[in-house]
Amino acid sequence: MKILNYLSVLLLIFSPLSWGKPKITVTFDKLATGFTQVKIRNDTFESLACYVAIDGFKEKFQLRAKSSSPWITATDKRYNYQNFSTWCDYLETHPSYRNYRAY
Repeated sequence: MKILNYLSVLLLIFSPLSWGKPKITVTFDKLATGFTQVKIRNDTFESLACYVAIDGFKEKFQLRAKSSSPWITATDKRYNYQNFSTWCDYLETHPSYRNYRAY
C-alpha cells in the first residue's frame, strides 16, 4: 500500500511537467477580399516547431523566441477560422523541424 501511495505522489508531481505545452497566441483575420488568414505568436523564450494546415496544405516552420509567423492565407474564400489547424511544440523534441524556415 505504501508503494502505491508513493507512486501516486510521483505521478502527480511529474505528469503535469510532461504535459506542458508552449504558450502561443493564434490570431485570425479576414482580408477585405474575403480570404481568411492566421498568424502564430511565440510567447516563450524557446524556439518552437510549428505548422498551419488547411485542406491538405500544411506549412511547417520554426518559430524563434518571442517572434511571430507571417500571415498564412487560405486559398479559398469559403474557408474560415474553423478550417485551420495549428500546432506548436518545443523544437528540441522535434529536431526534424530544423530543416524548415525560421521566423
